[in-house]
Amino acid sequence: MTKELEHRFVTQLEENQNIVHKICRLYTNDQASHNDLFQEITIQLWKAYPKFRGDSKFSTWMYRVALNTAITLYRKKKRRIDTASFENISFKIKAEPYDDTIEEQLKLMYSAVKTLNDIDKALVFLYLEDKNYKEISETLGITEVNARVKMNRIKEKLRKILNP
Repeated sequence: MTKELEHRFVTQLEENQNIVHKICRLYTNDQASHNDLFQEITIQLWKAYPKFRGDSKFSTWMYRVALNTAITLYRKKKRRIDTASFENISFKIKAEPYDDTIEEQLKLMYSAVKTLNDIDKALVFLYLEDKNYKEISETLGITEVNARVKMNRIKEKLRKILNP
């Protein structure tokens, strides 16, 4: 890879790295797994970058590579034994009033989204990122109509989970 190509890749990765962090948060439960997935996605982006033609926005291409990498690793991980998550362990520090309503709502939402299959999870993620259905369809390789139908079904399913 030439220095110019390498510089463009690093610049674009830095500008869009939050995309990768959000995907990592969606597909992992702890910081170590998050870091591992972030590293793996970065490696896959690096390997694929010379083939990036610019037909779509860099961020759209990045979503596609990152989601495919996360889904592939997630499926491989499912074949292994799960370890206990320390996410729900609370640490007591100094008692100060704290309203955790939004945090609890986010946890519930993430928990509900994690029950979805891999493609539906990716669709919800892109939807929550305010991507339009055209971008979602390009990223996931499905039609716009299919993306809309799937999203409506997912919304209904999530409503049932969150409001039984």
